[in-house]
Amino acid sequence: MTWHVLGAGSLGSLWATRLARAGLPVRLILRNRQRLEAYREAGGLTLIEAGQPQQYAIPAELPQADTPIHRLLLACKAYDASSAAASVAERLAPGAELLLLQNGLGSQEQVAQRLPRQRCLFVSSTEGAFRPADFQVVFAGNGQNWLGDPSDPRPPAWLEDLQRAGITHLWSPDILARLWRKLALNCAINPLTVLHDCRNGELAQHPAEVATLCAELGELLQRCGQPAAAENLHEDVQRVIAATAANYSSMHQDVAQGRRTEIAYLLGYASAAAQRHGVHLPHLQHLQQRLVRHLQEHGLPVD
Repeated sequence: MTWHVLGAGSLGSLWATRLARAGLPVRLILRNRQRLEAYREAGGLTLIEAGQPQQYAIPAELPQADTPIHRLLLACKAYDASSAAASVAERLAPGAELLLLQNGLGSQEQVAQRLPRQRCLFVSSTEGAFRPADFQVVFAGNGQNWLGDPSDPRPPAWLEDLQRAGITHLWSPDILARLWRKLALNCAINPLTVLHDCRNGELAQHPAEVATLCAELGELLQRCGQPAAAENLHEDVQRVIAATAANYSSMHQDVAQGRRTEIAYLLGYASAAAQRHGVHLPHLQHLQQRLVRHLQEHGLPVD
């Protein structure tokens, strides 16, 4: 069965090229004719692994193409997920499955509500990738992909495709715990790298700020019914800071390049959850206010 991939960003390109390399049928969906023509001029997607580039001439099409979609990897930004899903909704075959590969929380529910007749699987990834140029992706770090369906614990048969493609993965019956944990990690690291204008590793110079945030985020996870996601959060944040010391966070990269951030699905989602549960988290709230001001000063959206 064909893998349709909507979103030729870092992770979408990383999945698409590995699936194609394994001989599996893949089709890219690009957002408009201009992008489609640029892709065709490029000749395909290029995967750069261990310094070695390899191009894959994966077929590409527009959202309005008339072929049915049975399996869709939605790999766009969280703030684009709902509208991207809507752009291909009429092409989704009965029982089609969507893999939602977004940061943070909130966008997954938006897509699932918009497409109640489809199976939406949530994905949490720790793989590292970046794009040095259009339609090129560097596989920058091995990681794990957790997949799950909050409404159906049964794993799909096509996980064998991921095995064949060398995409490391685990089926998680409690995918929400994974996503909450990743949300907390991102909230503890990404905004601070923006505000201190630093690489991840330099957050080791701000231990009290990191520790206080982790304590509040742990309290939030407990109140939201996610005690497993709260376990050893501070230690895990410190481990990620050390392991990715030389990297700039995705949010830092977005701000540096004048792009919209996913603040609404990270700090925004956490702050709204705290308010919903009546939890007072002053440092988290102050962090969001500082980040909003920073984005406004740089002329960037705050939603």
